[in-house]
Amino acid sequence: MIDYDIVPLEKEYINDVYEINRLSLKSAWSLESIEKELHNIFAKYVLIKHKNKIIGFAGIWIIVDEGHITNIAIHPEFRGIGLGNILMYELIDLCLRNNINAITLEVRKSNIVAQNLYKKFGFVKEGIREKYYQDNEDAIIMWRTNNINI
Repeated sequence: MIDYDIVPLEKEYINDVYEINRLSLKSAWSLESIEKELHNIFAKYVLIKHKNKIIGFAGIWIIVDEGHITNIAIHPEFRGIGLGNILMYELIDLCLRNNINAITLEVRKSNIVAQNLYKKFGFVKEGIREKYYQDNEDAIIMWRTNNINI
């Protein structure tokens, strides 16, 4: 495992987050959309920093007693070493600290790696959003409810 720090999203990291987002997600968020998250009262982000460079991030919107994971991405050069697990632990801990009763997300039907990560953390498939993504791929809706302790 590499040395890392967990840091919150701040303006100085926007370009790093945008670059990871662009390299990782088929439907990448625009730079403007990421910048808006700095002012979104519902949005919380955790970033993984390695040698003064952001190498991964995860976002969640906390609304009343639910969390909605917006995105999780790891820079391609740092995949496969457990950083996705670290981000999931951080998001779940954030939910526990905010008395969140349930967490949801959408994941591409084709993204088996991400689905397996979520299943590992107790998420279960609850439905499908047909043609959810810009390229018309379906999204699987997953939830983790009740006891969200890990």
